[in-house]
Amino acid sequence: MTMQNHTIKSSGSKSGKRKRIGRGDGSGNGSFSGRGMKGQKSRSGGGVRPGFEGGQLSLIKRMPSLRGFTNIFKTKYHLVNIDSICRVYPDGGEVSPQGLVQSGVIKDEKLPIKILGRGEITVNLKISAHKFTKSAKNKIETAGGTIQVIE
Repeated sequence: MTMQNHTIKSSGSKSGKRKRIGRGDGSGNGSFSGRGMKGQKSRSGGGVRPGFEGGQLSLIKRMPSLRGFTNIFKTKYHLVNIDSICRVYPDGGEVSPQGLVQSGVIKDEKLPIKILGRGEITVNLKISAHKFTKSAKNKIETAGGTIQVIE
């Protein structure tokens, strides 16, 4: 099959031809130059700020939960309560991050571990974690256990 003029296809550029605005009505973008007719958006420098809703109270002001900022440097922890540790270690012993993963209390060791004080503790445990709350520390030590802070 030979090449014919009507079968040739263009390679097609990525961006297409640039739009030449304000070059007469014959160009298709003359007189109002693609800005419609009158109004704020047709003017030079015209338009409204981001989030403006025509005078209606904007979404950002209507929803208090969206105010403020998110601290990108915040440290996230695996939160583990004393009662969940006591369920896994009823006879006491040594509690480590690896042991908590193996027993299924936490899923992985990617995040540091913080021990919280919910629940009662009767056996003495040696607990290694990255952080402890005051109540957890008091409960562990009054039960005869020890804590070890991992750096």
